[in-house]
Amino acid sequence: MADKKETQEAAVPFMAEVIDPEQEAVSAAETEPEAADTETEPEQKKDPRDVQLQDLKDRLARQMAEFDNFRKRTEKEKSAMYEIGARDIIEKLLPVLDNFERGLTAVPEDAKGSAFAEGIEMIYKQFVKMLEDAGVEAIEAMGQQFDPDLHNAVLHVEDDSFAENEITQELQKGYKYRGTVIRHSMVQVAN
Repeated sequence: MADKKETQEAAVPFMAEVIDPEQEAVSAAETEPEAADTETEPEQKKDPRDVQLQDLKDRLARQMAEFDNFRKRTEKEKSAMYEIGARDIIEKLLPVLDNFERGLTAVPEDAKGSAFAEGIEMIYKQFVKMLEDAGVEAIEAMGQQFDPDLHNAVLHVEDDSFAENEITQELQKGYKYRGTVIRHSMVQVAN
C-alpha cells in the first residue's frame, strides 16, 4: 500500500510538467462543472452517523417542544381548575352572606347597640372584606340601567318616577369574581 502511495505522489509532479499552461486553463474550465458536481456528491452521500445524529437532534427538539407545550397546557389547566374551585366555593358562601345581611336588617332598633348585634356586624364586615380580598365584588344595581349581563329582571313595574329600564329595587345582590359574574342581581325594573 505504501508503494502505491509513493507512485501516486511521483505521478503528480510528472503530470504537472507535461501539461501545457494553456491546456491547463482549458481543462480547468471544462472540469469546473464536474468539480461542482463532485462537491455535492459528498453532501448526498452523508455519513450514517451524521444522519443518525441529525435525526436524534430533530427528535430531541420535538420532544423539548412537546414538553414545553405540555408544561404550558398543565399550567393553564391548573389555573383554570383553581378558578373553577374558587368560583364554586364563593357560590356556596354567597347564601351565607345573604343570611348575614338578612339577620342584620332583622335586628330590632332597640337591640342595635347591643354587644351581640355589634359582634354580628363585625363578623359580617370581616366576611365581606375577606371576599373582597379574594376578588369578589358586589354588582351595583339600584338606580342603574338594566343590563342583562349583570342583572336578572324578575319583576316589572309601571312607574313614571323612574326612567325606562331603570332598576327600582334590588331583591338579591349579584356578585362578580375577578370580573366574571358569579350570580346575577335579581331586580325589579321599571317599564
